[in-house]
Amino acid sequence: MPDPTGFLRIDRRLPQRRPVPVRIMDWREVYPPATDELIREQATRCMDCGIPFCHDGCPLGNRIPDWNDLVRTGGWAAAIESLHATNNFPEFTGRLCPAPCEAACVLGIAGGAPVTIKQVEVEIINRAVGAGLVTPHPVPEPSGRRVAVVGSGPAGLAAAQQLARAGHAVTVFERDDAIGGLMRYGIPDFKLEKEHIDLRLAQLAAEGVQFRTGVNVGVDVTAEQLRADHDAVLLACGALAGRDTPATPGRALRGVHLAMEHLVESNRVVAAAAAHARTAEAAGVVAVEPPSETGSSHVDGVPVDRPAIDAAGRHVVIIGGGDTAADCLGVAHRQGAAGVYQLDLYPEPPSARDEARDPWPTWPWVLREYPAHEEGGERVFAVAVQEFVDDGTGAVRAVRIAEVTVTKRDGERILTVVPGTERELPADLVLLAIGFEGTEQQPLLEQLRLVRNRRGAIDSDGDWQTATKGVFVAGDMHRGASLIVWAIAEGRAAAAAIHSYLGGVGELPAPVVPTAQPLAAR
Repeated sequence: MPDPTGFLRIDRRLPQRRPVPVRIMDWREVYPPATDELIREQATRCMDCGIPFCHDGCPLGNRIPDWNDLVRTGGWAAAIESLHATNNFPEFTGRLCPAPCEAACVLGIAGGAPVTIKQVEVEIINRAVGAGLVTPHPVPEPSGRRVAVVGSGPAGLAAAQQLARAGHAVTVFERDDAIGGLMRYGIPDFKLEKEHIDLRLAQLAAEGVQFRTGVNVGVDVTAEQLRADHDAVLLACGALAGRDTPATPGRALRGVHLAMEHLVESNRVVAAAAAHARTAEAAGVVAVEPPSETGSSHVDGVPVDRPAIDAAGRHVVIIGGGDTAADCLGVAHRQGAAGVYQLDLYPEPPSARDEARDPWPTWPWVLREYPAHEEGGERVFAVAVQEFVDDGTGAVRAVRIAEVTVTKRDGERILTVVPGTERELPADLVLLAIGFEGTEQQPLLEQLRLVRNRRGAIDSDGDWQTATKGVFVAGDMHRGASLIVWAIAEGRAAAAAIHSYLGGVGELPAPVVPTAQPLAAR
């Protein structure tokens, strides 16, 4: 029984972020661990609604009121059991998901303050790891069936764990040199320190999941070979084809890059320094060099090599208003940018939900302040780049922007430039964070005779199977770029379909169907 007056007595409160001057000098996560008192207090605000709309906000179907009440009463061990029943990786979702569950919380009606669901979730898994409660599940009797999972992001890993726990022999193929998909090199450490991925991978490996890195399926291993060696194949390659703007004058200038080109290289540099730091620690070497004045050039005292695409000392312009743009902003601060502008095509959103536009419990269009915005930079709304300006040597020196209005006609977006509003912003590094166009065109798709749809994704039937028999698809490769909770939900659902296809005993949980969509007003 929840506390019936908790939400009346207790205000919403999050743990304080690490101070800006401190955190921009390293790559550690922004939030420090929260106290038991704070998290139990915040969990007490949950009303255990008769109809918990937070369940509908989250595609995983997380049992949010259940584990909130367990946290309130100090039942941390039972809380992680409840959380793991629907979510394979709460340490990822609790750090990376924007929390549509909170947007659907009943306490958010009429501008109220929802329960801090995401923070409670991450503290449950943090305490479970600390208490040694995240252990491998016993490996069941082998089914004799083999499954290949192509891609090691959250969708692929969730499916792999579900199938391995059902007794199938699972091999995950990853073309990068480390497992984790976009989480490994696409997400900065200040949002997700990579030790969380490694801890979970150790659990999967102990449960029998095999990992093969540095394998580009379709090139190093043909689709024909893969299908011959396995009874089923799951494609979970993500949606990494970055949206570009080739028609904009000056796009070919040096210094203009897709955002992921910058993020991946920067994160690889940080990963190399972290590995060096671990090696030094194991050898008993203590590094004492101070951080550089040009940005966070050390990880745990170990010097970080400068990436080729480096914001240090540069005037940076980030084009885009979403998560990837905010990641670029945080990286630019830590690399020591001279200044940063973040440009958004749309007008500045309201600070609170517009009920006429986005009625509760749908996901609202509101101004989202990421920790990186607290760290610096200037946001400019309702503008579009008209030209990347050449410095005379083939490098960008500025962006010429103009104010615009955005309308839609027959589903098409129409930009109208406001006359007399053009101006230049200094820029010697421009990062395009304007979204993704679906999964990448690659030899694997050609070999499987699969064609991307108009969204750049791969279609499936009602059982997650593609047009090629025995080949399934899940996550962003199927849905298009989306939230991590949708990736995990699709991975779990696809695993259930594969288990059935292989004649497995019983049923695995399937939280969503291929046509499922987020809550929306009709």
